[in-house]
Amino acid sequence: MIKKLWKKYKKTKSFKRLQKTFPYRALRKVYRKCKKIAGKIDKYIMFRHVYPNLYKEMSKKEVNSRKVVFIEGRMAEITNSFSYLYDKLSKDDRYDVSVVYLRMSFLKKKAYKKRCKEMICEIADASVVFLNDSSNVIACLPMREETKVVQLWHACGAFKKFGMSIADYKFGEDRKTLEKYPYHGNYTYMTVSSPEVVWAFEEAMNLQDKKGIVVPTGVSRTDYFYDNNVVEKAYRKFYDLFPYAKGKKIILYAPTFRGRVAKAKTPNKLDIMQFYEELSKEYVLVFKHHPFVKKRTKIPEECLEFAVDCTDTMSIDELLCISDICISDYSSLVFEYSLFEKPMLFYAFDLDDYYDWRGFYYDYKDFVPGPIYSENQEMIDYIKNIDTKFDKQQVIDFKNKFMGPCDGHATDRIIDLVFNDK
Repeated sequence: MIKKLWKKYKKTKSFKRLQKTFPYRALRKVYRKCKKIAGKIDKYIMFRHVYPNLYKEMSKKEVNSRKVVFIEGRMAEITNSFSYLYDKLSKDDRYDVSVVYLRMSFLKKKAYKKRCKEMICEIADASVVFLNDSSNVIACLPMREETKVVQLWHACGAFKKFGMSIADYKFGEDRKTLEKYPYHGNYTYMTVSSPEVVWAFEEAMNLQDKKGIVVPTGVSRTDYFYDNNVVEKAYRKFYDLFPYAKGKKIILYAPTFRGRVAKAKTPNKLDIMQFYEELSKEYVLVFKHHPFVKKRTKIPEECLEFAVDCTDTMSIDELLCISDICISDYSSLVFEYSLFEKPMLFYAFDLDDYYDWRGFYYDYKDFVPGPIYSENQEMIDYIKNIDTKFDKQQVIDFKNKFMGPCDGHATDRIIDLVFNDK
């Protein structure tokens, strides 16, 4: 009742006048400082005492050699970074497989803490724990030697900086906090897409002194792209949803998000109407927004048989399989798409800002396997003349460098590494 009245009062003119007064601003400043201090105390108690002590208590149980736990960091369902390996182990009678959904950044603090405690209880007697995202909770635990912790990560290659690599950027936390409460710790193995990117993950996860943890087995999720049945199924699904697209080529627009995870935004600079007017006779345009984004680009009514939003209806892996051209910006999906050796365009209209915000492991302009544009017309002109302008060898060289071990057998190598110590 009090909360409802307070919300109602905050919309009134008298409250707006109150906000401008000195006493209100001073009290607000004090409140924010107190809240920040309380947050630091709470974090110290949870990460230095509550979580480690709970694990110690729960790990008194004997390890279950059959037990395998997948920890889905953010999403509420098994994502593509886990799905191939999860399906394979679930069908094997030798393993007892379970999943924990943490919903990091998507739950309020109290609910998230509860999930973390449930996770700790679940992994305390596990033989193997698989992660696909950073976790300062896992990193703070006095992990028993009998349990293997394997980080599969949720992306291929090494593109945008993360972890310790962005400690001095706007997107990252400060270095002291990351050293005090690390997000990457207790790993037995960290699997990556190529020997070329081992150094980047060692830097980001502060593993330079622990050689051998980062292993270039290839990425499990990429095995999906070598299954012909999967590709055919993706085409059938797309044409069942959008029958008017038959006979036309598919342009996939899949940008990454902007801002922080909790308030992720999608870029809205691509001119759908201009693309429609110049390319609709030969192409359809498919949008796939990042799963963190809540507010998506609105498609004009007159373009509804040209531009479609497949964010909720098809997975990114399905769309990569069927697309003839991919337009992205700073998304790591370009590594997976290089496996198809098809054209890529990079719509990087805010490149300078992104350098300041997060940065890259390689110089962007020399690194990406396709032309970089900041204007819609430039992209349209390239697509119109793609047969003469596309440099396929550039994509092949990129694929060989960053995705060499992603050959359709990465999952088998990961299983051998984790369960057979090969």
